[in-house]
Amino acid sequence: MKYPLQNSVVIITGAASGIGRALAINAAQQQAFVIGVDIDAQNLAETVLLVKQKTQQDMASYVVDVGDAQAIIHFADQALPLLQQRYLVLINNAGVSLHSGHFGETALKDFEWLFNINFWGAVRFTKAFYPYLLQQNRGHIVNLSSVFGLVGIGLQVHYCSSKFAVRGFTESLRMELHNTPICTLTVLPGGVKTNIARNTPITKANVPPNTKEEAIATFETIARTTADSAAQQIIAAIVTGKERLVIGSDGKMLDFLARCFPSRYTALLYHQIKKFFKDLP
Repeated sequence: MKYPLQNSVVIITGAASGIGRALAINAAQQQAFVIGVDIDAQNLAETVLLVKQKTQQDMASYVVDVGDAQAIIHFADQALPLLQQRYLVLINNAGVSLHSGHFGETALKDFEWLFNINFWGAVRFTKAFYPYLLQQNRGHIVNLSSVFGLVGIGLQVHYCSSKFAVRGFTESLRMELHNTPICTLTVLPGGVKTNIARNTPITKANVPPNTKEEAIATFETIARTTADSAAQQIIAAIVTGKERLVIGSDGKMLDFLARCFPSRYTALLYHQIKKFFKDLP
């Protein structure tokens, strides 16, 4: 079954940059009305201008902290009247990472901060628009997990945990909605060329000054997929009704390892991962 985006409403969190910005442009090119959400007002405004320049379409934008439960409720109160019974595609794309070292070195407040955005942001946005989807008895819920939601990676305990949780949340919803016209899509990107590494805060004590630059250089080396390519694949998956999308050759490789070697992949990946995360024992 096809789900054309023409005349639909597409809500995108994390729309100020990266995959979120590319999704806004690609959705507008499909004649959807785009509502972009982000905490970064300046770059969100730039997304609005880019969408107008590239598609001649207007989009709405709202500055919202995805980690703030009350802000999400307030946004939903403003956005719901704009839907006007149209087909809704909710894309929970916003996400953050941390450079915090080993789990034992990671403060719980930092772990909670990340989870509040990556996991609870997706849950709360879905909850806010769920009554509308049920009332319409149609629509799309698209949640961006990660290949780090397929395999657990050392020194990324916080990020992997949040992305495993997003995947579990989406797949559980898929079963609940199995006999309805409401679609779910789990997106599992590999390395995508975005600013997530540059925007990653460092919380580990006594970090050498060049650590973040090294992490950025490593990420840019292994991130092989452009944000625009990832967005095009996501939009195509929505239109064709796919339920699961793995992006990138690196993503497909990790997906294969997780399926075929569900416990042995740790040992198989260890030495490769240690090249990038030198703090592994």
